[in-house]
Amino acid sequence: MNMVELIEKKKNKQALTKEEIDQWIDDYCHDLIPDYQVSSLLMAIVLNGMNDEEIFNLTDAMLHSGKILDLSKIIGVKCDKHSTGGVGDKTSLALCPMVASLGVKVAKMSGRGLGFTGGTIDKLESIPGMRVVLTPEQFINNVNEIGMAIIGQSDELVVADKKLYALRDVTGTVDSIPLIASSIMSKKLAAGSDCILLDVKYGNGAFMHTKEAAIRLAETMVRIGERFDKDVRAEITSMNQPLGYAIGNILEVKEAVNTLRGNGPKDFVDLCLSSGATMLLQARISKTREEAIEKLKETIANGKALATFRQFVIAQGGDVSYIDDLDKFPQAMYIHEVKSLKSGYISHIDTMGLGMISMQLGAGREKKSDLIDPTAGIVLSKKLGDKVAKGDVLLTIYTEHPNTSELISESLNAFDFSNDEVTVPKVVEALVSYDRNTKEFIITEE
Repeated sequence: MNMVELIEKKKNKQALTKEEIDQWIDDYCHDLIPDYQVSSLLMAIVLNGMNDEEIFNLTDAMLHSGKILDLSKIIGVKCDKHSTGGVGDKTSLALCPMVASLGVKVAKMSGRGLGFTGGTIDKLESIPGMRVVLTPEQFINNVNEIGMAIIGQSDELVVADKKLYALRDVTGTVDSIPLIASSIMSKKLAAGSDCILLDVKYGNGAFMHTKEAAIRLAETMVRIGERFDKDVRAEITSMNQPLGYAIGNILEVKEAVNTLRGNGPKDFVDLCLSSGATMLLQARISKTREEAIEKLKETIANGKALATFRQFVIAQGGDVSYIDDLDKFPQAMYIHEVKSLKSGYISHIDTMGLGMISMQLGAGREKKSDLIDPTAGIVLSKKLGDKVAKGDVLLTIYTEHPNTSELISESLNAFDFSNDEVTVPKVVEALVSYDRNTKEFIITEE
């Protein structure tokens, strides 16, 4: 294969064939193509896009670049969930036990945080003793017995994505719907579930900055799922403010556990109920969305969701006494209350800015080799639409770093104020699915 010819084709807005894409991915996985040529092709794709057939073929080639999990020994409908990344997004910690307690089988692989987005695996590892590496037998047994298991992503799955993503990250080629969709869907398909729910976030704290772009990405991924005969649905959710109040690993674990106890922030609870309802419909455990939401509320009220989470923690080696008594978790050495210098209604929050501040406090990593401080992070006291008086606490900073004056100033700059009342936005704005009979997308505004 002549790589220069492929670059020229895509530069001239021509479609690549299945054979060309297969050869490109296979050769790159075997180190037969230099990075500089692949990065050139990636940039051509960013600039000129791909048609549906190319995106499907790229996903298929990446999917088959590694192993595919066989979950056939798991009894029941297996559902997976993926978020495109956000600030304060601890959804899997609460959502998975909620749906698992109702009979959905959740066999989930999750990643680590990088940049302004947090990772589910980092949050789980902040629970003492928690193991995120299991044998395939342990993984399948836990899902059968408890209803859920969450582990780190296997190096044997979707080998091409790891190589391509590392290259995209340093060549300015991350922001491309064909590349994002094929990356996400190849990993989700390799994980072996029957149904996939996608939480596609948009806003100033997400990779997709507009709702329209988020819908295009969601439709692309749902269409890929349809080609692989999978029930894939998506939710379009706002990331124009952090999800919940907590940002940071231990802080988010505590908020998720309190949510399972019935004391969760409204926006976070609303998202868990909406996502859970979609998963119950996909697993055919509920017939209507309203019925599903009532069932999910009941799992919190009767303690079954929390009991499932406790079982999950125990099964993966975690010290469940920390879940029973959240005060056992260690606390950061330095705790700073940041007070507002202005009065008014909060009209805008720089979500990505707060995520980056949290990373600098120690809660995240700038590069994959960075170590994380599980105690570090931010807890908001005020969110969009809240009325604030001068001197009110806007947020609290948790860190092991003694000198945070610059970050405190930056956190104050993350808030804009209005003299007029501000409408609080919904966290879930639309649902995206595909009707196989009409062969059309169904977009339901929430």
